[in-house]
Amino acid sequence: MSLTAVVPDSGAGPFPVLYLLGGLSDDHSTWTRMTSLQRYVEGLPLIVIMPNGERGFYTDSPNRPNFAYETYLTKDIVGFVDRTFNTIKEPGGRALAGLSMGGYGAVKLALKYPQLFCAAASLSGALAFAHTNVGLDDDFEREFRHLVGENPVGGENDLFALAAAIPRGLRPPLFISCGTEDYLLDHNRGFDKHLTSIGYAHEYREHPGAHTWIYWNKHLVPALEFLAKPLGLGEIDLSDKV
Repeated sequence: MSLTAVVPDSGAGPFPVLYLLGGLSDDHSTWTRMTSLQRYVEGLPLIVIMPNGERGFYTDSPNRPNFAYETYLTKDIVGFVDRTFNTIKEPGGRALAGLSMGGYGAVKLALKYPQLFCAAASLSGALAFAHTNVGLDDDFEREFRHLVGENPVGGENDLFALAAAIPRGLRPPLFISCGTEDYLLDHNRGFDKHLTSIGYAHEYREHPGAHTWIYWNKHLVPALEFLAKPLGLGEIDLSDKV
């Protein structure tokens, strides 16, 4: 497995780390090839780690031991990064963000592992994955049923259930953004409504746009601005870099 790391070109650290997750068709290089990420984080005391999530939805399969993408990220990659770089080795030094499949993964891992991560941001996230199969075709269901089992609703991969179960004092800040022409808009609106109904403070935004890199490149900026505060970087303004 491969990952891409963007590291500060000055300062001794220790640095906070953003784990930036890709979508279903992406690899570890896609964020740097398709967006202005490196320009956005230039000058920030922040490490950005982009792992290859393949088609695993950052989830451990209950019946295929070699499909252990949740363990791979939370143990293997976090451990490797903390051994390799001068990082802040506590929850306040780690956050997650991602698009589509990676948006789902970012929110799920933040909700399941508050002892590792302090916040998450989702762009066009597949937030109803493992909550409902409505709107998903049979090919999709056949491919990913092995990741979540036959009846995933309410289980350990269902974001709706995880958000309701996490104690209020451990709730990580969440940023959710989706385009109004995105085919996953109902996923995002439904999760926003659910969070509101359980009193989970979060930031939800909709903007014109579809499930495209044009949208993700532009709206990565407010996601970074949102995550800067829980990561200890304070208030940052990257609007001049858009």
